[in-house]
Amino acid sequence: MRIQQLEYLEKIAATGSINEAAKQLFISQPSLSQSMKELEKEYQIQLFYRSKAGITLTDAGREFMNYSRGVLDQVNLLNQHFGQGTIRKRVFSVSAQHYAFVVHAFVDLVKQIGGDTYQFTLRETQTENVLDDIQTLKSELGVIYINAFNKTVMKRLITEKDLEFTPLFDVQPHVFVGRDNPLTAKSHITLADLKDYPYLSYEQGDTNSFYFSEEILSTLPHKKHILISDRATIFNLMVGLNGYTISSGIISSELNDEKIVAIPLDVDDTITLGYLRHKKIELSATAQLYLEMLKQHIRGYGFEVQ
Repeated sequence: MRIQQLEYLEKIAATGSINEAAKQLFISQPSLSQSMKELEKEYQIQLFYRSKAGITLTDAGREFMNYSRGVLDQVNLLNQHFGQGTIRKRVFSVSAQHYAFVVHAFVDLVKQIGGDTYQFTLRETQTENVLDDIQTLKSELGVIYINAFNKTVMKRLITEKDLEFTPLFDVQPHVFVGRDNPLTAKSHITLADLKDYPYLSYEQGDTNSFYFSEEILSTLPHKKHILISDRATIFNLMVGLNGYTISSGIISSELNDEKIVAIPLDVDDTITLGYLRHKKIELSATAQLYLEMLKQHIRGYGFEVQ
């Protein structure tokens, strides 16, 4: 086994493609494939499932990857301490539904430990993608919500994918609207108050399951409904069209438009926000630090971390 092979393995797992990994590593695809076959032969395991859709790690591959990252981290420490060889980029990735506190913590992480060489990834993405990213190790951590409606389905999927969900904090549902929306005159909002306003929700791809919705009460009918793919657009439509969405109530004046207001929604429901990790993978020091920063921001909004 060579250190270079472990670096190749990490790149393949990150890209999900032998061809793309070869391009980024500046080697030929046959050379990369042969190197991985030699690694599999040496340890008598199958590291990947290979299909037309790409490359995914097997269960044995995920476990091997866990040890491999530990070895690469130790090599990196040696290079930093003794000044020999190329210092490995610090690598970290998190996938999440669309939450400001996730971005806040990510910004702090990069500022604190990024240094001169790093490759960090923040994926604000569809709910199913968050689960898949953690399962396939594209990300170490994922941030999603669970409530009474989606709990059974989400927990089944989490178990099937060998993941673990850890609650962070509970919030009551809030309606997000533009500051000039007439609804801002109310201290609380009912569902009846919302019927004439455009409902904004994040699209969930081809699956489009109600259980994957980032907004509670996703099965309710709406006269006006606009699907959005990103957080900047949803805020623009709140202001431009007097649209609304339902979320946690956390708004960041540092990262989000200050024209947005959160108003409590009168429904009997609780949103539990938490993080996902893979059961078989130990979290890296970077992931653990990110979690601490995430918790700090949550406490900063006045919530008690579970």
